[in-house]
Amino acid sequence: MSAPCPAPFNLAAYVLEAGLRTPEKVALAVVGPARAERWSYARLTEAVRGMAGAMLAAGLVPGDRVLLRLGNTVEFPVAFLGAVAAGIVPVPTAAALTGGEVTRIARLVAPAAVLAGEGIALPDIAAPVLADLRGMMAAAPADYAMGSPDRLAYLVFTSGSSGAPKAVAHAHRAVWARRMMHDGWYGLGPEDRLLHAGAFNWTFTLGTGLLDPWSVGATALVPAPGTEPSALPLLLRRHDASILAAAPGIFRRMLAGGKLDLPRLRHGLSAGEKLPEALRTRWREATGTELHEALGMSECSTFLSGAPARPAPEGTLGFAQDGRRLAVLSEAGAELADGEIGTLAVHRADPGLMLGYWSEGGALDLPLNGDWFETGDRVLRRDDGAFVYHGRRDDLITAGGFRVSPLEIEAVFHGAPGVADCAALAVSPKPDTTVIALAWAGDAEQADLAPLAEAALARYKQPRAYLRFPALPRSPNGKLDRRALADLARKAMP
Repeated sequence: MSAPCPAPFNLAAYVLEAGLRTPEKVALAVVGPARAERWSYARLTEAVRGMAGAMLAAGLVPGDRVLLRLGNTVEFPVAFLGAVAAGIVPVPTAAALTGGEVTRIARLVAPAAVLAGEGIALPDIAAPVLADLRGMMAAAPADYAMGSPDRLAYLVFTSGSSGAPKAVAHAHRAVWARRMMHDGWYGLGPEDRLLHAGAFNWTFTLGTGLLDPWSVGATALVPAPGTEPSALPLLLRRHDASILAAAPGIFRRMLAGGKLDLPRLRHGLSAGEKLPEALRTRWREATGTELHEALGMSECSTFLSGAPARPAPEGTLGFAQDGRRLAVLSEAGAELADGEIGTLAVHRADPGLMLGYWSEGGALDLPLNGDWFETGDRVLRRDDGAFVYHGRRDDLITAGGFRVSPLEIEAVFHGAPGVADCAALAVSPKPDTTVIALAWAGDAEQADLAPLAEAALARYKQPRAYLRFPALPRSPNGKLDRRALADLARKAMP
């Protein structure tokens, strides 16, 4: 079991503490094909504390929310940690959101100020806009606001790919709970140089790409804005990256160029959506390194994974990280025995579990089934403790009276000749009829795909419709947007 979070505690103070032992070491490098912007731990810490002082001098007080409208530049992590250092609550948002979208978010969280980057849409609200971020970093430094590790530290929004985004409230202790991932997934140490391919506002990038490397004194490498996945192999070589973290879609696009020469890379970390086994095999053949997968969510970081010290058995996600308490629940909420498929749940006492969903006025709702928070993931736990993934509960396809996981169908086509990307979904060619469809991108013809389904799948699981698109809808981080795909499929059906 992990040690309890110390008190008093401040997330930002904890994250930056290890770097004080090597103040001149590079903490962050924003890297691009032409140049890199490097920040030492000393400079980063000074900027964070200056940002905290500037926010307080601007009249913000502990407990206020500040909306971050920033891109993949160093201003983002400095603003995030600066707010937390001062006891102010940062609310990261995706830079690509429109003015209308971010206005709806702002009305929910009622920010006392907006921290703005150049060219990024702002909400239509009365809160003051603070745009001189570099100047704020140079302000007189503030001391860390220490307090209960259970108090609110920050708000993040779920992706909204299967519904409206929700505001997730996390405590300062959330970063302490992430220590369970260092050995349970990353194999992370102070000598590592970890490159994360996602956007800063994504919780996967924020935690795995920034906070966790800094908490052990490692170096975080982040691609500069506008960097394409095809440029990542060059950046990995040039900057001696030892760990690469990304969604499966990014690894897939990197492999489009064939064999990869990554001499310093020890392994990759995959999360955000299920990693197809065919993609894992292709990566191993192209790089000579392994991909270690983790399952998690905005509400509780990651909780089960494979790791360099304990690789996941083939066909599984891996094991519960040390210190995690997980269960597989029936629809009635009873704990199931090993070998039975049910809903994965995290115990309410998990230190990484959110405080709850934020609603207008600041009320927090933590939905529990008894002592358990249900993740919505369908899994089976084997008798060796490894978990087998069976998809999201809300992604199950119901057709012809049967319920089928799209992952089972997609596994047949991943890696097939001419299939660059694919996803299974339900479509309705007529108002009273629902069938399984396969959406794919690539040069393969339907005549090539149907025989693969016939050979590998029971008839009720075989796609009845095949829909080819130039590309499947994915977020900037490479995560499949099943909701957007369903909209495309509806429009494409005759």
